[in-house]
Amino acid sequence: MSVKTALLSAVASLALVPMAHADGHVGERGRDGQVNIIYWQAPSTLNPFLSGGTKDVESASLIVEPLARFDETGTIQPWLAAEVPTVDNGGISEDLTQVTWTLKEGLVWSDGTPFTSADVKFTYEYCTHPEGGCAQVTKFEGISSVETPDDLTVVVTFSEPQPYPYSAFVGGESPILQEAQFEPCVGAAASTCTEQNFGPIGTGPFVVDEFRTNDVISLSANPNYREEGKPAFASVNFKGGGDADAAGRAVMQTGEFDYAWNLQLAPEVIAQMEEGGLGTPVAGFGPLVERIMLNNTNPDPALGPDERSVVRPHPFLSDPAVYKAMSMAIDRPLLVEIGYGQAGKVGCNWVPAPEVFASTSIDCSTQDLDGAKAMLEEAGWVDANGDGVREKDGIELRVLYQTSTNAVRQDFQALIKEWWQEIGIATELRNINASVFFGGDAGSPDTFQKFYADVEMYANTFNGTDPQAYLGNGLCDKAPSPATQWQGENISRFCDPEYDALWAELARTSGIEARAEIAKQLNDMIIERGGMIPLVHRGRLSAHANTLGGVKLNVWDSELWNIADWYRIGE
Repeated sequence: MSVKTALLSAVASLALVPMAHADGHVGERGRDGQVNIIYWQAPSTLNPFLSGGTKDVESASLIVEPLARFDETGTIQPWLAAEVPTVDNGGISEDLTQVTWTLKEGLVWSDGTPFTSADVKFTYEYCTHPEGGCAQVTKFEGISSVETPDDLTVVVTFSEPQPYPYSAFVGGESPILQEAQFEPCVGAAASTCTEQNFGPIGTGPFVVDEFRTNDVISLSANPNYREEGKPAFASVNFKGGGDADAAGRAVMQTGEFDYAWNLQLAPEVIAQMEEGGLGTPVAGFGPLVERIMLNNTNPDPALGPDERSVVRPHPFLSDPAVYKAMSMAIDRPLLVEIGYGQAGKVGCNWVPAPEVFASTSIDCSTQDLDGAKAMLEEAGWVDANGDGVREKDGIELRVLYQTSTNAVRQDFQALIKEWWQEIGIATELRNINASVFFGGDAGSPDTFQKFYADVEMYANTFNGTDPQAYLGNGLCDKAPSPATQWQGENISRFCDPEYDALWAELARTSGIEARAEIAKQLNDMIIERGGMIPLVHRGRLSAHANTLGGVKLNVWDSELWNIADWYRIGE
C-alpha cells in the first residue's frame, strides 16, 4: 500500500485500519524474540502524568494501562475494567453524576501483587494533588470524589452531571499507577521520584529493565501479563533520538527497526524510502494539528525565569490586529504541499476531527498579505523609521519563533519568517532538540511548557473521539507555572472567563449535536481571541517492517495500544 493510497483512504474514513494479519500460531509468551521500535523524539520519562509529550505517553503505554481505551476505529473498549459503564448497563447513574467501574477479576501488577480499586483511587489523588503539577489534570476535571466500596469497584462521583464521563482513567494519557510504588511521590515530591518515574510497575505487556532518559529503553515481557501467550515478543528495544528521516530509513530501507513513529517527512521522501521494500507506511487522519501557539504572557528575559511566563499581557500579541495579520500572511496550501502532501490538509481549527466537532466558521485557506498589512496599518502599527519593522507606542513587532528540530518544521519556519517580514514583523528563529522541547523537565528553560518565546510551533492530539478534556486545556487554571512545576496543557496561557464558562456548559451538555455546537464555539473562541494559529491538519504517518504482524495504527489513542498483539510473521 503506497502512502498516498493509505492517506486517501484515511480521509474518507477518518481512521485508517491497516491490513490485519492473522497470527498463524499461538505459542508461548516471548516466542518471537525482540521487537525494535524507534521514536526519533526520545522519551524523557515513563510517567505520563509528568509530561504532555506524546513520546512519553506512548512509551509509557507499554507498561501502565487505563481502565478503558479507544481502538483503531475510535470505539471505547474495556481494558482493565470488565466492561465500559453506560446508563443502560447500570454503570452510569440516571442523573449522570456517578460512574461505577468494575475491574476484571484476577488482575495483578507485573510484580505479582493484586491490582485493586485502591490503585485507581490513588491515581486520582496523585494527579489532582494541588502541588503535584500533573500534566493530565484536565482528565479529572469535575470529579468530587473517587470511592472504593470493595477491591473490584471504583465509584467516581461528579459535582454535576457529566454527559461524557470517559476522561479519567481512559486512554493512554490517563493510566493507573501502583499505589505501593508511587505513594512516596504525591504532591511536590512527584518530579523527584526518579526510580518510579523511570521504571513504573504496570499491568501492561512489558516491564522496564533499563531506562536511559532521552536515549534507550530496554523492556522484557511481563511474566504476569493477563493474556496467555502474549506478548509474542520477549523483549523490546525502544530507541529514542535522531531524526524522522533516519527513523524511516531504519525500517523501510535497512531493516534495523520494526516500527518507526511519526515520520514527519516530505511525501517524496516517504515514497523513496518505501522503495527499499522492507517496510510499509501506515497512515490515518485524527485530530492532529500543527499550529503556532501565541504566548499570552510576557517572555521578556528581564522579568526573570519564573515571571517571564506568568506576567501578562504580552506586549503586542494581546492586540487582535497583530495575531490575525500574522495568520492572514501564511500560505497554508503551500505549507501542506511542501511539508505533507496527501498527509496534510489546510488546518483552520484546533479540533479538526471527528467531523461532527469540526467548525466551519473560520476560513484560513487563502493568503492575504495586502489585507494583513492594511489591518496592521489601521491598528496603528507602522514602520516609522523605514527599517522594515512596524512599531507602536515604542514597541516593535519583533518575534522569537521557536519549535523542535525537524526538517519540515524548519522549512515552515523559514517560509513563515519570510511572510511575516513582508508585513513588517521581524522574526528570529530558534529550534530545540525535540527530546528536550517536549521533555517536560521542570529545570529546563527550553521546554514547550516554559514557552520562553513569543510564538512556538508543534502538534498534539487527544485520546478518544470527544474533545471535552482537550478543550479543557484552554482553561485559565491549566496554564503551566512555577506553582505546577511547569506542568499543564494550557501552553499559550490563554485565559478568558467566557471560555471557562462555555467549557463548563459543554461538560454538562448531553447529545452529540448540542455538544458539537459548543465545542465549535470553544474552538473558534480560542483562535479568534489569540490562543493559537492553526496551520495544518496532519495525518499520522508511521511505518512498520513487513515482517511485523498485528499492527493497527490508532489515531485515537497510543499508537502502541495493541503491542501485546504484535508478532513476527513467518517465525
